[in-house]
Amino acid sequence: MNERSARRLARLREALAHGGSLRLHEAAVLCGVSPMTIRRDLAASEGGLQLMGGHLVRSDDPRYAPVYDLAAQQDRHAAAKRRLCRLALDRIATGDTLFIDCGTTLMPLAAGLPRDRSLTVVTYALNVAEAVSVLPGVRLILLGGLYHGSSRSFAGDEVDAAIRRLGINKAFLSAAGVHERQGLTCFHFHEVAPKRAAIATAARRLLVVDESKLGVIRPMRFAGLDDIDEIVTDATGDERIVGGESARP
Repeated sequence: MNERSARRLARLREALAHGGSLRLHEAAVLCGVSPMTIRRDLAASEGGLQLMGGHLVRSDDPRYAPVYDLAAQQDRHAAAKRRLCRLALDRIATGDTLFIDCGTTLMPLAAGLPRDRSLTVVTYALNVAEAVSVLPGVRLILLGGLYHGSSRSFAGDEVDAAIRRLGINKAFLSAAGVHERQGLTCFHFHEVAPKRAAIATAARRLLVVDESKLGVIRPMRFAGLDDIDEIVTDATGDERIVGGESARP
């Protein structure tokens, strides 16, 4: 990398020192070069900055992390997830058919379901199914399709169609990002169709999300805040994210 390229990258790192993003065109104007030059600078760099959806961001900014590691997420904010799922359990009524989304946030909900309420659980997530399968008195519907190890979930046209054929009382949804303007986002394209099908089908849609997801945007958008009836969160203060009701522990 030549000296001029190094200076441009240093200037861009300084501009992004406090997070956020720059459009590629804005980065080019800031450095007085063409967007193609910025692209070449990034290609020759050691990876401290990256382009995501036409925006330049810091590679270590967790809000724009492109990779989802299920094992790493399992213990992240675990106490908050348990508290929120205990609160979400209060929304369940006898005889309900529940959709439970993939990921780790809703695992305490799946494991803590009451055994004596004639519940049915619908899921496309293998980890959720494993937790529910050992609960006596809870009926499980595991939707099949192509398995994705990154999220331990199944996807395919049959999953979407199967969800839409069911009568679902409550859909418990998770999101990797919740943003006032951009809505609800996740890491993987294969999660979008099942989430949207559950939102379209369920009588009531509940989003369970810890504070670390607020203000975050991930690559795949699956819904707006107005598509959710209730947000179960540990957010405090003036978090401006709620489209429907909000419940806090």
